[in-house]
Amino acid sequence: MTEEALAVPVADLRPALEAILMVADEPLDDLALASAVGYPEPEVTEALHALATEYDDQGRGFELRKVAGGWRFYTREEFSPVVEAFVLEGQQARLTQAALETLAVVAYQQPVSRARVSAVRGVNVDGVMRTLLNRGLLEEAGEDGEHGATLYRTTTYFLERIGIQSLDELPELAPHLPDLDEMEPPQADAGQDQT
Repeated sequence: MTEEALAVPVADLRPALEAILMVADEPLDDLALASAVGYPEPEVTEALHALATEYDDQGRGFELRKVAGGWRFYTREEFSPVVEAFVLEGQQARLTQAALETLAVVAYQQPVSRARVSAVRGVNVDGVMRTLLNRGLLEEAGEDGEHGATLYRTTTYFLERIGIQSLDELPELAPHLPDLDEMEPPQADAGQDQT
């Protein structure tokens, strides 16, 4: 195959890079981006610099910066008051049912990993956990020694918002759980000896 047959227009590369960077939650280096979009690293590097320059020239509300060894979108500094007002207004918004359920799981099982919260709720909680972290209701609480997963706990702001001094004041869960006699007894495995 010739080099010409392998060439793909840069117009396709740039939107691919934008799409990846839009969802990235940490800076991505040139090699990681090249892997993600399937282009050679030098072409990706050139396209990233061109995008950054283009956003600057157009005066967009965001910019593409290389920070901490990787690329990431940031709000332009001159728009920080607008973003701050928007974020603070969002802080006053009520929590969704999903956020309340996630917060309850963390409150009663802390410190707890995202995977454990997802297992209890039966759904992926990544987005909800990010919201609760951004609102200051949850915080990181170290790592699980066995798996290395980040653990989370509620904050003092959480206690303040629900009007209690400590987690000891949370209501008991037992009254809200089904009685043991309402639950079906576990079925014995037919292949085991019953002694």
